[in-house]
Amino acid sequence: MGLPFLPPPVRLVVGILAMDEGSMKAATDHLVAQFGAIDFILEPIPFRWTNYYQDELGAAPLRSIIAFESPIARETVPDIKLWTNHAEIVLSGTSEKRKVNLDPGYLTMGQFFLATTKDQRQRVYVRDGIFVEPTLYYENGTWMAFPWTYRDWQSEEYRVFFDEARRRFAYQRTTGRSWGSRSLKKT
Repeated sequence: MGLPFLPPPVRLVVGILAMDEGSMKAATDHLVAQFGAIDFILEPIPFRWTNYYQDELGAAPLRSIIAFESPIARETVPDIKLWTNHAEIVLSGTSEKRKVNLDPGYLTMGQFFLATTKDQRQRVYVRDGIFVEPTLYYENGTWMAFPWTYRDWQSEEYRVFFDEARRRFAYQRTTGRSWGSRSLKKT
């Protein structure tokens, strides 16, 4: 019989999809004010995988992904998703349309999950109207996608981001120190 245990903390990762650079910066600043220091970031790149967001975010939105330094308990993800939903409204100001779309999730050494409010066959209900979806898994030294994984999350740019975020998270789990706090040896 297996005994229940609390899993180790995970790395908070938030994808930002923004209509322009100003909205991206505002969203990044808002997230940092809430969740603290950034450990690693995918600098903004053109979002080219779908035109699904075109009516809200325009024809040329930007994508960034942030991995935060402070580990979180995975059971806090519903609270984070509810907070990011509200943050989208706050960041839109008086506009009736969103200026940003925030996609929170969490990274373990072998998995990446996205939080969502939408139910589908592959999503697991957590609480308070929030589901999590297994989005990527780590196998044989690389990030792999599931059949349902959105195309952008399967891209090479994202895989490079997740490789580095995983490496930094492994360092933190092993040493108990953040990547940024490591000292560089002088030669």
